[in-house]
Amino acid sequence: MNIGIPKEIKNRESRVSCTPSGVRHLVNAGHHVAVEKGAGEGSGFSDDKYRRAGAMVEPSAEKVWQNELVVKVKEPLSEEFGYLRDDLILFTFLHLAGNAGLTEQLLAAGTTALAYETVQEGGRLPLLAPMSEIAGKMSVLMGAYYLGFQHGGEGKLLGGVPGVLPGKVVVLGGGSAGMHAAKVAAGLGADVTLLELDQERLRALESVLPSQVHTLYSTEQHIDEQLEVADVLIGAVLVPGATAPKLVSRRMLQRIKPGAVLVDIAIDQGGCFASSRPTTHEDPVFLEESVVHYCVANMPAAYPQTSTEALAGASLPYIRRIADLGLASATVIMPGLAGGLNTWQGHITHEALANSLGKPYFENPFR
Repeated sequence: MNIGIPKEIKNRESRVSCTPSGVRHLVNAGHHVAVEKGAGEGSGFSDDKYRRAGAMVEPSAEKVWQNELVVKVKEPLSEEFGYLRDDLILFTFLHLAGNAGLTEQLLAAGTTALAYETVQEGGRLPLLAPMSEIAGKMSVLMGAYYLGFQHGGEGKLLGGVPGVLPGKVVVLGGGSAGMHAAKVAAGLGADVTLLELDQERLRALESVLPSQVHTLYSTEQHIDEQLEVADVLIGAVLVPGATAPKLVSRRMLQRIKPGAVLVDIAIDQGGCFASSRPTTHEDPVFLEESVVHYCVANMPAAYPQTSTEALAGASLPYIRRIADLGLASATVIMPGLAGGLNTWQGHITHEALANSLGKPYFENPFR
């Protein structure tokens, strides 16, 4: 199969979807891989490394997008819409529930679009998990940084010092991102409370989280109470393929202390705070109701070397199966891959996505 690896064009997005070692793996299996010039530089991979791995380094995005299978990191932007077509398989993070415009473009083009974030294996999200872990760990670091008075925060050190109480971190959601956020916050010495709706998940978290992390069943009342004491509030709630639930309304926002920091990891899926709007690494925060909001839509891009290695390692087996067998046969061998199918021949094939956008659902042809 002919596989294209374009250079990412999203703001400060330096990740690349395949490493030179991944390219070598695909080329050795008989596939042709085209990499756009400069695609891997931000992650520490030169064009020469890709050439030595057997890739054809192309000077333009247009050449790369002409391939049968295009593998990216982030969703296509408006400058790339013209490359979408009906004989293209696109494999990337899509987060379509928060992006109706892109969904319309994919449907109009008839593109077969697979989303990393909806591939499921045994109840797990194997391609989202490494990025969730990075975003979860990073959320606490960003929260602690923007608590600094010079950044608009209240001026509290999360870990405290002898004789001074530590700051309070409240994490909404006990999935991969929330769990790792709680671990890092506890490691910094903060007082941590994690809220989760699933009782079985709460029991599991009790066995893996540090003893200073308190778990709490997630209800509106409990969230409301925690807002009053939170110095850093982390939104880490995910419904695969669907718009993130709004757990903090604008009315509830007024209960948060001035200078507290909100970090919305769920912003790719619309965000779980009513006041959230996407920001960039170039301009990451804004102030609303005297509360600092950090809502960067591609958080792991801040650490492209780590993120690229983690994502490329997780996605390579799926890319190889698609390339070897074609999509239909690949989903037989790896059934979880079928869950990644979001659009196909002008139809939405993921039920949660269709419901979120209020559009018709077409039964997934590969299930």
